[in-house]
Amino acid sequence: QVQLVESGGGLVQPGGSLRLSCAASGSRISFYVMGWYRQGPGKQRELVATITSGGRINYADSVKGRFTISRDNRKNTVYLQMNSLKPDDMAVYYCNAVGYDPSYNYWGQGTQVTVSS
Repeated sequence: QVQLVESGGGLVQPGGSLRLSCAASGSRISFYVMGWYRQGPGKQRELVATITSGGRINYADSVKGRFTISRDNRKNTVYLQMNSLKPDDMAVYYCNAVGYDPSYNYWGQGTQVTVSS
């Protein structure tokens, strides 16, 4: 069982930056695929970025060049650096962990990101 706790959300102006953190407990995340997803108002949850245990990274086209996902297995934490934020990035951001067996699929409670002037 993996518990995930996101932090770092908040209010930021367009063009600003935020760094989200996802702290895991209950199990080491070293062998998990870690990801960030988001759900905007009236929208379905969508992929933002994923990073495998080997460091292979995938980004949604909408965030490429602006967002950076990283992981620190020693700290059992995953990060999402978000730069050049746009109003369309406003959403609840969720951390996700998927094990080698896909039935091991865990979600955090989410952190709100608001982009507004």
